[in-house]
Amino acid sequence: MKKTTLKSIPAENTENLSNTDNESSISMDCSICQGSGFVYPMLPSGKPDYSRVVPCRCLRKNTNKQRQTVLEKYSNIGSLKRLTFANLIPQGRSGSITGQRKFETAVIAAKEFAANPEGWIIFIGPSGCGKTHIAAAIANERISRGFPVFFITAADLLDHLRSAFNPESEVTYDRLFEQVRNAPLLILDDLSAHSDKSWAKEKLDQLLNYRFNNELPSVITTTPPIHQLGERLVNRITDARLSHVFYIEEQDNNAMDTGWGDGLELQKNMTFTSFDWKRVNLPQGQRENLERVYRLAFEFAKSPDGWLVLQGVTGCGKTHLASAVVNYRYQANQPALFIFVPEFLDHLRSAFNPDSKISYDQLFEKVKNTSLLVLDDFGEQNTTPWAKEKLYQVINSRYNARLATIITTRCLLDEIDSPIRSRFIDPKISVTFAIEAPDYRGDSVSSKSRRVTSTYNRTKKNR
Repeated sequence: MKKTTLKSIPAENTENLSNTDNESSISMDCSICQGSGFVYPMLPSGKPDYSRVVPCRCLRKNTNKQRQTVLEKYSNIGSLKRLTFANLIPQGRSGSITGQRKFETAVIAAKEFAANPEGWIIFIGPSGCGKTHIAAAIANERISRGFPVFFITAADLLDHLRSAFNPESEVTYDRLFEQVRNAPLLILDDLSAHSDKSWAKEKLDQLLNYRFNNELPSVITTTPPIHQLGERLVNRITDARLSHVFYIEEQDNNAMDTGWGDGLELQKNMTFTSFDWKRVNLPQGQRENLERVYRLAFEFAKSPDGWLVLQGVTGCGKTHLASAVVNYRYQANQPALFIFVPEFLDHLRSAFNPDSKISYDQLFEKVKNTSLLVLDDFGEQNTTPWAKEKLYQVINSRYNARLATIITTRCLLDEIDSPIRSRFIDPKISVTFAIEAPDYRGDSVSSKSRRVTSTYNRTKKNR
C-alpha cells in the first residue's frame, strides 16, 4: 500500500490553497501533500512548524464526508475506528476498586488530551486492561473533530521500516520514517513489542527522541513497568514538563506460573526421580544417550539459561524431562509455564470468538514473556499460515529477548521452517539434543513379553 507523508510549505501560501480548482475528491498524487491531505506551514526561520498543520488545498475543497474519509485513511486506524469513548467500559475490566479508579482516572485524562493534545500521555498496564482501547478512542475523537492523527503499533512500525529496505518497495525508508516522527499526533501502541534488538531500539529511540525534543503530541501504551524500557526512554517518560503517566492496572506479581494448570495431571508426576534413564533393556549406546540428556536437563533446571531443544520419537522421554524441569522450578517456588502447542493454538483460535471471555493478548503475551517456557510437541501444527505466524511470533520474541525456553518436537530439525529452525540451532543460545531411545511403551511391552516367555520356558523345563 502506498504510504503518504506530510510536506512543509511556506506559511504565506497556506491561506490561499482553497481558492483554486473545484474538484470533488482528493488526489493521492497531490504534489503538495502527496496524498496526506495536510501540510506543515513554514516558520519565519525557514524551518517547518511541526506543532501545527493546515489542510492542503486538495482537502479543503472537499466536503466534510470526503474530508473524514481522508482523515481515516491517513490515520492508519483501520478496524480500531470502532473503539471510541462511547463504547468504553467506564470502569475497565479490573475486579478491584483500586484498579477501577485507576482506569477512570486514565479515561478522564485521555478525554482531556483528545480535546487539546499537548505533550505526551503514557498508559501502562497488563495486556487486556483496555489501554489500546483508550489510545484508539483518542485517535477517533481527534478524527471526528477534523484533525489528523497517526496510529501504529511498535511492531508494525518496525516491520514497515524493515520492508522499506527492500529494493522493490514503493516506500522509501526516509519517507515513511519522516511521516511517523512528524505526525501532528502520534499514537504508538504496545511500545514493548519487538523492541529488544539493537536495531529496533535505535530506530525507536530516534523516533521518540525527535518527538520529545520537538514536544510533539504523542500517546504511548506499554505493558512492562517503566524501568524495563531503558534509561533514556525512562527519562523522557518521567519528565514532568512534558509527560503524564497513567497506570491503568498494576501487574499482578502474585500471578506467577508456579503450579500446573488443569489437564496436566500426568505432567505433575514427571520428575527427575521418576525418569528411568537406565532402561536396562536398551543397547548401551542408547542408555548413554539417555543419561546425557538426563544430566543436561537436570543442569538446565538448576539454572535455566538459553534454549534446550529435545528431538525424538513419541515416548522417548522428551516430554518427561521437560516436565521434570518445570516441577523442579515449582519446588523452588520459581515461575515456569508448560504449553502443549496444539492446545495453545486451539486456545488462541477460540479467543477470536466475539463471545469469548478469554483475552487473546493476555495469553499470547504470557507465553511470549514468561521467564521459563516449555513448548511441548512443537512442529506438528504449524501447517497453516495463521499457525506459522503465531508460532513464529512467539519464537522470535523469546529468541530476541533471550528468554529460557525448552522445545520438544517429534520432527527432524530439517522439517521445521527455516526461520524457526535457524533460531533452534543457533549455538549462541540453543542446545539441541536428539534422543535416540525408542518409545518406552514399546520397551515395556517387549520387556513384559520377554518375562512371560522366560517364565513359560522355565515352567516347561521344570515339567
